[in-house]
Amino acid sequence: MRPLTVEDSREMVLALQDEIRRSEQARYDHRLHGVLLVAQGMSAPKVAQLLGDGVRTVEYWIERFNNDGLAGLVEGERPGRPSKLSIDQLQELEVILRASPREQGISANLWDGKTLSHWIRQQWGVNLGTRQCQRLFRTLGFRLRKPRPMVGHADPELQKTHKKTSGSGPRSKR
Repeated sequence: MRPLTVEDSREMVLALQDEIRRSEQARYDHRLHGVLLVAQGMSAPKVAQLLGDGVRTVEYWIERFNNDGLAGLVEGERPGRPSKLSIDQLQELEVILRASPREQGISANLWDGKTLSHWIRQQWGVNLGTRQCQRLFRTLGFRLRKPRPMVGHADPELQKTHKKTSGSGPRSKR
């Protein structure tokens, strides 16, 4: 009997690892499998190699499992840096972003990271970078909308004055 293989195994390994990392439940199951393999007698370095994780990572799983049982394998909260904006400010910001920037006295048509950063600094005295403001949009459930370029509304006569070629000659007749 021929051994089974997976086509494009290198790419598939990476894709499968990404899929495991994507879901909290899949990461929990992944840790369960690692602990199970160690419980069945496999060494932590061998499990780490097999699952594509670091040896120390597998050792952490075992320590947490020994100390807290299955609850030790559940992914906990990762606190991160505290938000510079209060919950009330975030709620107010969500309402403000649903309206045009012009209603806040800003001469832009759409909110973007730079405009929001400037507005927050002026309104609340909080310095947030452009990139952090772009993350705020996503956190608050907004998506990026790019303004339509003015070329879409351009004057055809004005465009003719800026063309490099006049439209006559051997190439224009193709």
